[in-house]
Amino acid sequence: MRGLGPGLTARRLLPLRFPPRPPGPRLASGQATGALERAMDELLRRAVPPTPAYELREKTPAPAEGQCADFVSFYGGLAETAERAELLGRLARGFGVDHGQVAEQSAGVLQLRQQQREAAVLLQAEDRLRYALVPRYRGLFHHISKLDGGVRFLVQLRADLLEAQALKLVEGPDVREMNGVLKGMLSEWFSSGFLNLERVTWHSPCEVLQKISEAEAVHPVKNWMDMKRRVGPYRRCYFFSHCSTPGEPLVVLHVALTGDISSNIQAIVKECPPSETEEKNRIAAAIFYSISLTQQGLQGVELGTFLIKRVVKELQREFPHLGVFSSLSPIPGFTKWLLGLLNSQVKDHGRNELFTDSECKEISEITGGPTNETLKLLLSSSEWVQSETLVRALQTPLMRLCAWYLYGEKHRGYALNPVANFHLQNGAVLWRINWMADVSLKGITGSCGLMANYRYFLEETGPNSTSYLGSKNIKASEQVLSLVAQFQKHSKL
Repeated sequence: MRGLGPGLTARRLLPLRFPPRPPGPRLASGQATGALERAMDELLRRAVPPTPAYELREKTPAPAEGQCADFVSFYGGLAETAERAELLGRLARGFGVDHGQVAEQSAGVLQLRQQQREAAVLLQAEDRLRYALVPRYRGLFHHISKLDGGVRFLVQLRADLLEAQALKLVEGPDVREMNGVLKGMLSEWFSSGFLNLERVTWHSPCEVLQKISEAEAVHPVKNWMDMKRRVGPYRRCYFFSHCSTPGEPLVVLHVALTGDISSNIQAIVKECPPSETEEKNRIAAAIFYSISLTQQGLQGVELGTFLIKRVVKELQREFPHLGVFSSLSPIPGFTKWLLGLLNSQVKDHGRNELFTDSECKEISEITGGPTNETLKLLLSSSEWVQSETLVRALQTPLMRLCAWYLYGEKHRGYALNPVANFHLQNGAVLWRINWMADVSLKGITGSCGLMANYRYFLEETGPNSTSYLGSKNIKASEQVLSLVAQFQKHSKL
């Protein structure tokens, strides 16, 4: 999922090894489609266990293991995304909650409340209602989780479901509900008590180093020497594995041990450490500069938050004097947001609500064209950074626009930017916005080279998180608030 941490995104690490797709009908012709749909309906009828009566809920035997294995095998044989989406859609629509039972049990609870019956009777009626609210497919997922590799299968199944939703192959409230049920089950199975914290060093198994390298979604690893730097002196790399798949990274966190809060990513990922032997007196800050989810199916499960908290404790054990914890995070979406503003103002007869008159004049003199139209073209590529005069001219306006984007642009009252939202939920402070902090192609095109520090004051993270989640208040430093004030003074959005 993009956006859960400093560029927290997901890519598949170890795809499930399904059996080869058996010859059979595919969603190609009408006849083949009909045959496949009938096969799906028959599979689901056999594989999804019926909901036992409330009185028999603890006495009904579990379905045969083979029925669940049949579902896994059939699903694995569906090579096409559309075919898997069709099966998942049929599962969500046809094997969810019995709405008639829910209505009946709800009426019973309301009647008992009106009669003011004793607590034990009311509690049992409420338990019946809870039982009726459980969708049938949850039983299938529960029994699949007991198979060898079943939990991994369900992680992949949810990844497929999210992909199908993004492609609009399956839609509707039933599908969204099934996604929520799966997410809830995975959140329980992948809670912190079942996760193992592991550190990666250059002496770790080669296959682990390879997986970490492939999983890096924020600042891609270029070669083995690059990887060696990222797990060497003044660097730390940790990941969570699950008790069911030990040694397999689920979420990976890279940390730089520095003398101060870093303001430039190239100094972390490209420059060699000051020495091969760490000198503890040179280490004053821990900088979280990359966190990557390796399994798309775990999107929305709080792995990143748990990992940061565990790593902080680990670092404090290793360096008791360490007191400064901060991220150095990308700002995905800033360039897209800014280009959208420029485009709307170009369409509105060249209206300018982003730059001061003096800024417009300076930018136009450098570029030789109207500010909004010219910047719309320039910021769509990375070539503008080759002009030192243009870089200097854009620093002040883009810094205040970025501050507003992170602090003032909201989605349902929370920070619009997903990385900001992640760290603010964790209780961090929007500490500093850094100019030309990432001059890579990805950094320039994604966020105009800007990066942000989110600082973790450990004694304040709890109250800050509560304030943000409850009252939607963003805790920010004087630098950020000053930039926001400049935006409010000079812009008319």
